Amino acid sequence: MHHGTTRYWRVEFHSHTCYSADGWMTPEELIARARARGLDRIFVTDHNTIDGARRAAELAPDLVLVGEEIRTTEGDLLAFFVREAIPAGLTPMEAVARLRRQSAVIVPAHPFDTWRQGFRPETLEAMKPYISAIEGFNARARKPGANTAALTWAEEHHLPAIAGSDAHTPWEVGWAVTELPPFRNAFELRAALLRSRWRARPSPLWVHLGSTLASLRTKLGRSRCR
Repeated sequence: MHHGTTRYWRVEFHSHTCYSADGWMTPEELIARARARGLDRIFVTDHNTIDGARRAAELAPDLVLVGEEIRTTEGDLLAFFVREAIPAGLTPMEAVARLRRQSAVIVPAHPFDTWRQGFRPETLEAMKPYISAIEGFNARARKPGANTAALTWAEEHHLPAIAGSDAHTPWEVGWAVTELPPFRNAFELRAALLRSRWRARPSPLWVHLGSTLASLRTKLGRSRCR
């Protein structure tokens, strides 16, 4: 506390290591970059696995928190404070149900960026009682207006919006940072999200080259995490 106010944490909510097929960074590199950028906490949200997040959290328990990005039959879900990985390929509501059983915080990722994968409006409506926020700004969003649509949806449905770098390469870490009060668990994170704000900018298009090269390495059996 300082003069009656809480110092807000700078949190990266969306990042990938090479435990994601298209991620370039080792857990060690992600940690180093996050510290260099002055982040207070970083959720590692690899695709459909928490192995990289767990490894990073072991290396830097003061910095790293365990998350996951889950590919459903429609869009992608970000989940925070995950204890058990959720597999790809479930329906959105099946994934939500499994995440709720472990009290994870659920946030639809880039929900209107249909150039990647988005959710139908009726699916978002069905999930609304169980989600804690929307990813209102994704630094890698490619479809024009995708972030604006997400922010509008969040405002119309009275939900907080977070920003995420969706970092797959070192250069992207901290491009989109959410600032919010400190939290220790999923319950406190839900409360902190109600007071969140963010600072963000779009990533340059060339960052997609890094994830494309990482995907190629993985296909060739040369992932930097294996």
